[in-house]
Amino acid sequence: MSTEPRPRRGRLPLRLRRHAIPWERQRPTWREARPAVIAAALKRAQARPSGNWYVLGASTDVRPARPLSGTVAGVEVVVWRDALGRLVGGPGACPHLGAPLADSPVRCGTLVCHWHGLALDGTPFAGWEPLPVHDDGVLVWARLDTVGEEPPTPAPLVPGRPPRATALTSVWRGVGTCEPEDVVANRLDPWHGAWFHPYSFVDLTVVEAPGEAPRGGGADGVEDEGRNEGWDEGRNEGEDDRFVVDVSFRLTGRLVVPVRAEFTAPGPRTVVMRITEGEGTGSVVESHATPLGPDGSGRPRTAVVEAVLATSDRPGFPLARRLAPALRPLMRAAAGRLWRDDLAYAERRGHLRARGLFPG
Repeated sequence: MSTEPRPRRGRLPLRLRRHAIPWERQRPTWREARPAVIAAALKRAQARPSGNWYVLGASTDVRPARPLSGTVAGVEVVVWRDALGRLVGGPGACPHLGAPLADSPVRCGTLVCHWHGLALDGTPFAGWEPLPVHDDGVLVWARLDTVGEEPPTPAPLVPGRPPRATALTSVWRGVGTCEPEDVVANRLDPWHGAWFHPYSFVDLTVVEAPGEAPRGGGADGVEDEGRNEGWDEGRNEGEDDRFVVDVSFRLTGRLVVPVRAEFTAPGPRTVVMRITEGEGTGSVVESHATPLGPDGSGRPRTAVVEAVLATSDRPGFPLARRLAPALRPLMRAAAGRLWRDDLAYAERRGHLRARGLFPG
């Protein structure tokens, strides 16, 4: 484990590691990554209410002339914007002869079935009933009470975020052959970061886990006695059940950016990573898992929708926000590289769990 001091706020966020530790010589984390701790955190997350809300995709994916569609546990859903720009949505099958409304265009806020021209404006018509939908400005959600079977809520629980006006946002989506719980379990195992993703993370230490005493020491190298006093004011459900990690994001070779981050699960299908100290304090990464239904072989599939909301008080950050169209593809590529590995982790967990072989 690196003992080099972390930079204090106000200094350059970069650090040059004095000694690059080979991957195989870094501190093992398998003793700390106890299956019972991860399983207990997952169980508590699954017990939290969701209000039957499921993430479909990015708000920007709902375009003026085309709807956004998807499946949730095998149920086809389609959403679009009406003539006033409001999000509307409902079942993805046309009530006339079952045409896939996902393939139909939107004209002046009306979804027009491309089979026979049946027009839907988002209100009940010809047996088609709208679903509750929600656009939080970054992600689009749909409420399916027949799938979730929980007490419904008027809107989804959206984790605390930096203001959109001052944040650089990006959304990535991928699909894995596993259940949502396998995705959430992956995110509730921060110990694997530097071992499984050495191209992105180094010097990782879990300084606090649910049910364990904090190790102390913050991202600025200062012990944080009393750092928990009043920490929960204004926080979301489940954020008192967290993993706190000191980690460095690898840029190139020995050049890294050290931060402190916390992982929480405010709902059964959502894990939030928030930077609490170091560069980008206040930045948030939300990982949402939505069940899609079985594939052709009967295997479960889950969509991962990850929203990154980056913020910084550095003078140059407004310029980065202006360059957002060029930066977003890079941000999505970075998320995709991590999730290529993490979905393999989740799929492996799901495969072993289905066979009754998973240790947790």
